[in-house]
Amino acid sequence: MTTTETDAPMPTGPDAPVAKTAAAAPEPSRGRREGGILNVFSHGVLVLWAIMVVMPLVWAVMTSFKDDRSIFSSPWALPDALHFDNWSRAWTQANMSDYFLNTILVVGGSLIGTLVLGSMAAYVLARFDFPGNRFIYYLFIGGMSFPIMLALVPLFYVVNNMGLLNTIHGLILVYIAYSLPFTVFFLTAFFRTLPTSVAEAAFVDGASHSRTFFQIMLPMAKPGLISVGIFNFLGQWNQYMLPTVLNTDPDKHVLTQGLVQLAVSQGYKGDWSGLFAGLVMAMLPVLAAYIVFQRQVVAGLTAGALK
Repeated sequence: MTTTETDAPMPTGPDAPVAKTAAAAPEPSRGRREGGILNVFSHGVLVLWAIMVVMPLVWAVMTSFKDDRSIFSSPWALPDALHFDNWSRAWTQANMSDYFLNTILVVGGSLIGTLVLGSMAAYVLARFDFPGNRFIYYLFIGGMSFPIMLALVPLFYVVNNMGLLNTIHGLILVYIAYSLPFTVFFLTAFFRTLPTSVAEAAFVDGASHSRTFFQIMLPMAKPGLISVGIFNFLGQWNQYMLPTVLNTDPDKHVLTQGLVQLAVSQGYKGDWSGLFAGLVMAMLPVLAAYIVFQRQVVAGLTAGALK
């Protein structure tokens, strides 16, 4: 039997030809080219989104330094001069100073109360096993999904019967109750990521539960506290529905109520420059808080994933 050409053995050794694979490997340049196109597209979308967010803020700040004539004659042009009297007029004549003080009292008190009570509840739910633990946890989660619009009428009568209507401390208590579900949900997941060995070592050294929480575990949860504190600060600072229903006294109006009243009154008077000045005043604390604590917010959001 003769050996055909196809049945001949393949030569071996250093001079043997390299066999071709059935499917050629993809060119590296093609993958880099597709990745570059995707990066350009994603960066373009981010730049477009940044322009859409930043431009209204820049326009509002720029308009707050114009006079009323320039606002309508050249709305997109830079101000010919910086009219700081718009800010002073909004601060004094429009009672923005009183609104700021009331807002700082309400938001400051409710933020402290929310973080203290929420961190204590979240620590217990995350670290201790007891009957009803999951039930209480899901109650807090259910509070996040409950629409506040359905609770306005019964909440008004409850606050009125307690004698807390049109009071600063009554609004603080309502803000705390409104912010606790999200705070407990956020901090419970964060406390679960903290190492248990540190708390066990503290118990071995004779530390009580309260001392372990306030002196050891709470400082370790600082990134999470800052993150949830920023979120609560933004929500409570911009809250409008609750103070409108529960705080009808003009002397105790918060900033959101004051801005609405300023928009109505200045709209009839034609003082649009003062209105934009008051609007920028309300935005500055929120922007400042986010700029100062942006690294802590990101660290708190990614701490659980990294661990």
